[in-house]
Amino acid sequence: MPKAGIVTVVGKPNVGKSTLLNRIVGQKLSITSPKPQSTRDRVVGIHTSDDAQMVILDTPGLLNPRYPLQQAMRSTALRALDDADVIVYLADATEGNPPSLIEAAELSSAPRAPVLTVLNKSDAVPAARRTELPAGEDVVTISALTGDGIPELMARIVLHLPESPFLYPDEDISTLPVRFFVAEMVRETVLEQLHDEVPYSVAVQVEEFREDRSPLYIRAVIYVERDSQKAIVIGSKGAQIRQLGEAARKKIEAFVGARVYLDLWVKVLANWRKNPGSLSRFGYQLATGKSK
Repeated sequence: MPKAGIVTVVGKPNVGKSTLLNRIVGQKLSITSPKPQSTRDRVVGIHTSDDAQMVILDTPGLLNPRYPLQQAMRSTALRALDDADVIVYLADATEGNPPSLIEAAELSSAPRAPVLTVLNKSDAVPAARRTELPAGEDVVTISALTGDGIPELMARIVLHLPESPFLYPDEDISTLPVRFFVAEMVRETVLEQLHDEVPYSVAVQVEEFREDRSPLYIRAVIYVERDSQKAIVIGSKGAQIRQLGEAARKKIEAFVGARVYLDLWVKVLANWRKNPGSLSRFGYQLATGKSK
C-alpha cells in the first residue's frame, strides 16, 4: 500500500521553511528572502516518489502578532498544524537547543500529528559544535541550502505518513494556481530590490492573466499603504518599476516556460495590513475562533 499525507512545515521566522519546501519539491515554489516574514500564506508543494506522496505546506513564521496581517499569518500556521499528518518543526541549528513546538507556537496542548524536530542550517555550525546539537529518534539535522540530511529527513517523514492512495496525480507539484505564484514572484522581487518598511507594506494581485496571447499577458497591481511608498516603488521617471518588472518577468517566464508581457501598476490602499476588509480582499483569513 502506498503512503500519502499532509506534511506541515512550521517554525519561527527565517529558519528556512521555504528553502526546505523548494529543496524537497525540486523547484522554487515558495519565495525566499533574508528578510523575515516573507511567507504570508500557506504554500503547497507536492513531492511524489514510487511509493509515497508528500503534500507539503510551507507556513508563515510563528510570531507574536502586532497587527491584523500578522494575526492572519499566525492563524494560517495554526490551521496548517491541525491539517497535518506529519509536522516538521524547523529550527535554526546555530541557535542551539530549540524550545518545544508547544512553546514556540504557544499551543495549549500537543498537536495530534507526530512531530519531527528538524535542525536546519547545519552548514553554518562549526564541526566542533555539531556533537552538541540535540539528537534522538525524532530529531534530524539538515541543511536545506546544501541538501545535506534531506534524504534522511524524507525517509523519516515517509515512516510517519498514513497508508493511502496518492492524493494528487503523480506529475502535480502544487495545488495552487499559476496566478498565486506570479503574484508571489512579483512580491519577492520587491523584497529583493527595496528596503526598510516598503516590502512589508506591499501586497500583489494579478488582475488579468491572458494565456491566449503571445507573449502571455499579465497585469498585476502592487499595493502599498502610503503615497510616499508608491513613489519609491515607481522611482525617478519610472526607473524602479521598470527594474522590478524586468526582474519579475524573467522569473515568471522561467516558471511558466513561455514569453511574458508583464504590465505592472502601483496603487495605494491605506493601512491595508490593519484592515480586515482589505486582508480578506487579498485572501488572508483572520482567526474566527479562539487561538489554540
